[in-house]
Amino acid sequence: MTDAAIRRLAEQAGIAVDWTDAANQPRQVSIPSLVRLLAALGFPCTSPGELRESAERLKRARANRPLITTTVGVPTPIASLDGEVPAELVLEGGFRRTLTLHDGTAPPVVALGYHTLRYLDREVTLAVAPTRCTTFADLAEGRRMWGIGVQLYSLPRAGDCGIGDTTALRDLGKHAAGHGADAIAVSPTHSLFPSDPSHYGPYSPSSRLFFNPLLADAADALGPKRVAEAAGSGTPPDRPLIDWADSAGEKFGLLRRLYDDFALHDIGCGTALATKFEAFVREGGQALQRHAAFEADGGSAPVEYFQFLQWIADISFARAQSDLREAGMQIGIISDLAVGLNPQGSQVGADPEQFLTGLSIGAPPDAFNLHGQNWGLTSFSPKALVASGFEPFLATVRAVLRHAGGVRIDHAMGLMRLWLVPRDAPATDGAYLSYPVDDLMRLLALESHRHRAVIIGEDLGTVPPEFRRRCRILGMAGMDILWFTRSGKGFLAPARWRDDAIAMTSTHDLPTVAGWWRGTDLELRRDLGMVEENEIKARSRDRTALWQAFRKARVTTATSPPIEQPAPVADAAVAFVAATPSPLALIPLEDIVGTTDQPNLPGTIDEHPNWCRRFRQPADTLLQEPAAARRVQLLQQARP
Repeated sequence: MTDAAIRRLAEQAGIAVDWTDAANQPRQVSIPSLVRLLAALGFPCTSPGELRESAERLKRARANRPLITTTVGVPTPIASLDGEVPAELVLEGGFRRTLTLHDGTAPPVVALGYHTLRYLDREVTLAVAPTRCTTFADLAEGRRMWGIGVQLYSLPRAGDCGIGDTTALRDLGKHAAGHGADAIAVSPTHSLFPSDPSHYGPYSPSSRLFFNPLLADAADALGPKRVAEAAGSGTPPDRPLIDWADSAGEKFGLLRRLYDDFALHDIGCGTALATKFEAFVREGGQALQRHAAFEADGGSAPVEYFQFLQWIADISFARAQSDLREAGMQIGIISDLAVGLNPQGSQVGADPEQFLTGLSIGAPPDAFNLHGQNWGLTSFSPKALVASGFEPFLATVRAVLRHAGGVRIDHAMGLMRLWLVPRDAPATDGAYLSYPVDDLMRLLALESHRHRAVIIGEDLGTVPPEFRRRCRILGMAGMDILWFTRSGKGFLAPARWRDDAIAMTSTHDLPTVAGWWRGTDLELRRDLGMVEENEIKARSRDRTALWQAFRKARVTTATSPPIEQPAPVADAAVAFVAATPSPLALIPLEDIVGTTDQPNLPGTIDEHPNWCRRFRQPADTLLQEPAAARRVQLLQQARP
């Protein structure tokens, strides 16, 4: 067994044995790292026998795919066959047609959907995708749209137990729609860990198939009177920062009382509500049963209680999307698909073979993280995806589009490759693992078409031009952020921003406009030992460059304000982003309101109140504040 044989097996398994680092220098993955990565992928190679068996299993997996993707109107290679082989195609609707495979290639199919192809003694699913996703232009007929990005938990309303919910989202969204907004994007609403409220970070979910019930309003399913009776007369004080343990305890206490009442008066009594709940449970099938059983394990609540929570959440998000569309939004909710999963969560626990349980997603070393990053998350196994006909991926995409008009895919490069690190190893021992990007992108286009939903891929950072080219052809929008849309030491003029990317002033992981101008983020990071002195000097130069860009773009004629007065900067930044050719200007609510604190500071856990901040004004009046109203008007004027 030679090093060359191990590298060859790694390449066959999709591991990049050679890669280029952030300094554009060639790097090679060590043999010990390759051996550990291969073992975690299910291809051990510590002996010549193991290596041969692993290579054989790789060949068999490639030859027996239960689902094959293709594009409408394109011939499709099906199998290694010679000559003409008769076949039958059964379309989704049941229509049958005979066809012939020529040297293993099927003729073009013009009907979109998941069809059944039978030939010889084999049967495969043929997923026929459109040439591109549903795009913003398809929904708005070329009109440039605008929307707001929000952290759902941060929106206050009376009776929300201290955690923003779908009713607050509707309150804010309907007001925005009245001023011409077409979308409201939210951070992930995936299911977390009800038994442990300390796990409140939205990007480390237990399951991406189900909702976080803390973000739902039970009144949508049960009616406000029933909820008010269960809530009692106490009104907890609202806080600028969420105490997740306290607020989650109060909300789950209310939900448990509602379930107990529901179990007593509805379940088994033939009421209309009970019939709807039972239908939801049937539709949820084994996936819902497994998720609920996982959450009930070791606790005092029955499995049915956790099914009840998902029923409440499903109704709440369905109503939120319906109300936003009825209010005039072309898109409505844009959901967020986290890049990975907590390996201790319900989705991995229900079917561990579908995931890379021995590996963690991360990032290679770069100028900012010399030792690389290990995010402690897992993701789909490419081998298992292919073997299962991509069912886990499809279930996840359908879940995030179930009650949404679009989705933002976190770290969209994960469709092509992920940096994976063996368990208990440093991030420097990782490697890039490739994913079946052509298949995944075709399936995204098909699901986008079926849901009539836009797809946004988070493509920040170092992204190969080839990936962005693929996304453009697919109709998947990228993301342009003010802080990164630069040219040398200056900022790109609005006209030079991409016309196939959403445009944003900032994101949840970056400084707000007011915070950036004031240097609040630098002060915070300096106190934590996370900033270099040259960054502070560069910020002064960047302020000058940014204001010059604003003046050149004619979004302001004023002189540069002092750092203690960020309001004019927030005004100009909103107008600047709105002036880009982007099909959607998506402004974080923090920049609409003009706050200085960002929702999340990457690289911190307890050092910063991540995912805890609440706005002080109720959601239904937030946009009526003078500064917010002024910026909404700027958006409305630029994108009528």
